[in-house]
Amino acid sequence: MRPGNRVALVAPAGPAPANDLAVAVGLVESWGLQPVTYPSATAVHPRAAYLSGDDRVRADDVQQAWCDPDIAGIFCIRGGYGAVRILDLLDRDAMATAEPKPLFGSSDITALHEWIREQLGVPTWFTPMISTASLTQDPVARDALRTAVLGPESVRAWTSPQAVTLVEGQAEGTLIGGNLSLLSLTTGARNRPPLDNSGCIALLEDFTEATYRIDGYLQTLLRSGWFDGVTGIALGSWAKCSPVEQIHDLCLEVLGPLGVPMVGELGFGHGPGAHSIPLGVPGVLRADASPTLRLGPPEDPRTHSLTSSGRLGR
Repeated sequence: MRPGNRVALVAPAGPAPANDLAVAVGLVESWGLQPVTYPSATAVHPRAAYLSGDDRVRADDVQQAWCDPDIAGIFCIRGGYGAVRILDLLDRDAMATAEPKPLFGSSDITALHEWIREQLGVPTWFTPMISTASLTQDPVARDALRTAVLGPESVRAWTSPQAVTLVEGQAEGTLIGGNLSLLSLTTGARNRPPLDNSGCIALLEDFTEATYRIDGYLQTLLRSGWFDGVTGIALGSWAKCSPVEQIHDLCLEVLGPLGVPMVGELGFGHGPGAHSIPLGVPGVLRADASPTLRLGPPEDPRTHSLTSSGRLGR
C-alpha cells in the first residue's frame, strides 16, 4: 500500500474500546493512509458483549471491504472471539471475483486467514491487532506492522533472541497457520475444501492456554490430518500460557514423530515485539544454531547472508 490509500478498519470478532479505536485511527493516519471505520468497529451485539455487533454486520463489513475497489487493505482491529461465526455468511463467489488485497490481523482472525487461504487462495498477514495496546504501546511491533503495510519487500526473514531449534533441519514450503486454538476450532466444517497441507510450513502460537489444552488442540489437528505432509513447524510466543519449556516438551512429544524441522520462540504471536509475517507465501525454515524463518526459495549462500537485524543483506 501507499500513502493516500483508503483502508478499512473492521471488527470481525470482539469489540474495541472507543479510546483504543481512536488510537488505531490516529496510528493509521500517521502512516499517511485514510482509515475508513466500518459499522462493526463500533457496533454492539444485542446479547453478547464479547462480539462486536451482530454476525451479519461483521460478515458484511469484511465482504464489503474486500469487494470495494477503493479500499486498498483491511485491518482487523481486534481479536477475542467471533470470526468463526461469520465464515459461513461470507459470499465466496463475490469475494473471489474481487481484486485481492492485504488483510492484517492475528489471534481469532486466524479463522479468516484459513478461510481466505482455502476459499480464495490469497495470501494474508499475521500481525498484531491495530487497536490493542500490545501493538500501539510496543514500538517494535508497531514498526514491524508499518513495514508490512508500506514496505513489505524490505523484510525477508524473522528470528528472535530466544529462538531455539527443537528438531534440526531445513524446510521449504508455503507458510500457513496462526493461533493454535483457532486452527483446532475451525476443523471439520461442512463446506471446507478437502484438506491438503502437504508442502507447507506450519506456524503455531497461542495465548492464555494451559498445557493440557494445547495438547488437546494438537491432538485435534493431528487426528484431522491437518499436519499431514507439512515440511516444518515454527512455534511463536505462548504469552500467559504454561511455561514455554513445558510447551516445547509437549510439541516434541506430540509433533516430533512427524520428523520435520521444528523451531521454537520465533517471535510472532501475542508476545512483546511481535513480528508481522505473511501467510500463504513460500518460505524457508532453518532449524540450526541460528533458527530463522524467511521468505522465498532456498537461499544461495554465495550471495546472501543473514544480518543481526533478521533481514537479508548483500
